Amino acid sequence: MLQYPNIDPVAISLGPLEIHWYGLMYLLAFGTAYALATYRTRQANSGWTAEHVSDLLFYVAMGIILGGRIGYVLFYKMPDFLQDPLMIVRLWEGGMAFHGGLIGVLLAAALFAHKHKKNFFDVGDFVAPFVPLGLMFGRIGNFIGGELWGRYADPSSVPWAMVFPRAGDIPRHPSQLYQAALEGLLLFLIIWWFSSKPRPRMAVGGAFLLGYGLFRSTAEFFREPDAHIGFDLFGWISRGQLLSLPMILGGAALLWLAYRRATQSGNHV
Repeated sequence: MLQYPNIDPVAISLGPLEIHWYGLMYLLAFGTAYALATYRTRQANSGWTAEHVSDLLFYVAMGIILGGRIGYVLFYKMPDFLQDPLMIVRLWEGGMAFHGGLIGVLLAAALFAHKHKKNFFDVGDFVAPFVPLGLMFGRIGNFIGGELWGRYADPSSVPWAMVFPRAGDIPRHPSQLYQAALEGLLLFLIIWWFSSKPRPRMAVGGAFLLGYGLFRSTAEFFREPDAHIGFDLFGWISRGQLLSLPMILGGAALLWLAYRRATQSGNHV
């Protein structure tokens, strides 16, 4: 069994100013996305400029923050919201949901596409490769904060099991790191490679949705469900897995449709 590092949640302290690790993870996520997107704009006939990237990053950031917060409240805290509607604006209390953030990003992409007269699916295909590393940094932030821990893990079979200070005294899976590796690094490598060659419209976005849905659903088997929710189905299906199911189905449908259209048009990319 490994010792949980118990890192100070404050990364940098300058007098009264405190910068938390989770905030730094957001900065790393947006900074990395900007760098990768700018790199992609330099490819021949990309159709994208540095100005596009700057504007898109603003739209996406707003989509993540607003969608992530609203999604968290609606998906995971609805009873509390009905009793206290103002909780939705108290961001300092914590609480963000990926699936809500995804909806927010999709709406932001639609607004950006309308403004710049781009196809919505082209915007989605462009954005998709930059998302996984942001998710990786977010999960590392969860780990540093000692939150969203995993289920019980037998140290005799899982020697890297940890006791999280806020989760009782039983050893648990460091599921935040599992998610960082699967939804983050591995998904990034797959989608970056897949998008490095010409693909039919909707294929890259579809691959991201499918890959994330599958990896998130897998990691959820090791993650402790929210205490106030528990399991939603059959005593072992979590809220995160249910919310990922539409992504799996939608991603598979987009991939099928993308290659079907490419085949019908004779464009075998």
